[in-house]
Amino acid sequence: MKNKVTVVGAGNVGATTAQRLAEKGLADVVLIDILEGVPNGKALDLEEASPVEKHDCRLAGSNDYKDSEGSDIAVITAGIPRKPGMSRDDLIQTNAGIVKAVVEQLAKYSPNAVLIIVSNPLDAMCHVAYNVSGFPKERVLGMAGVLDSARFRLFIARELNVSVENTHAFVLGGHGDTMVPLPRYSTVAGIPITELISKERIDALVQRTRQGGAEIVQLLKTGSAYYAPASSAVEMVESILKDRKKILPCAAYLEGEYGIEGLFIGVPVKLGSGGIEQIIEIRLTEAEAAELKQSANAVQGLKDLLKGMGY
Repeated sequence: MKNKVTVVGAGNVGATTAQRLAEKGLADVVLIDILEGVPNGKALDLEEASPVEKHDCRLAGSNDYKDSEGSDIAVITAGIPRKPGMSRDDLIQTNAGIVKAVVEQLAKYSPNAVLIIVSNPLDAMCHVAYNVSGFPKERVLGMAGVLDSARFRLFIARELNVSVENTHAFVLGGHGDTMVPLPRYSTVAGIPITELISKERIDALVQRTRQGGAEIVQLLKTGSAYYAPASSAVEMVESILKDRKKILPCAAYLEGEYGIEGLFIGVPVKLGSGGIEQIIEIRLTEAEAAELKQSANAVQGLKDLLKGMGY
């Protein structure tokens, strides 16, 4: 029986996620959105490309969550996107209401699904999904670190003029300006970038990584990034569906790991068929641990804000 993935939100991130899931042959895809006709039209358009792209995955669009029934994974991209001058945090009230309504329906029709949250502010939306769904923490996670690490890897590869495939990078913490890229654990063909790039240039790459989303928002002016976020979500889906047990940085619910309690924070995790199979604790320097704590404090502030809103 073929895997089934529901993608909620038929905007740029959701539609691109659906496209890549199908073209990789990973699953049949249901694209859900409140806009009448839009998910149906995009799904049909994508499905009509299947003879050219040479895959047999089925794509369907719907306004009815009943069509998502029995999904193995649900990727939630619904919500308003960032615009120039907005932080991810500015989206919290509107998107919390949207994510709550979405997760209630998904939990009803797919009680065994893994939820991957893409909606911003991501760490806060993970809390909404976790509380509303009642799912175990292993089956609620956020796409953040995969995207942030991909950006860092690209910037490293361009700096050194090497293949992106030779680069590995870790970015921890919240998905935003307080994220914590870790140069010591970032390598090119196994060589730490601290041996290859000057501290001044590394600091510049770290800062560009932190501002990666805002840089694209400023350029687009009417929206936010979607190609790289979609690819990042699909990498997570693939690791789960194929039980590949990839080690990827994702927003996970911590209960004491890294000295953090009761927050969704980006950390390296092992992703397998049940979702998060292991949270991996890496040794941090005092400075790195202090940065991670600062990032966790920012996420705690969002969580407190949500609590004040009744979430």
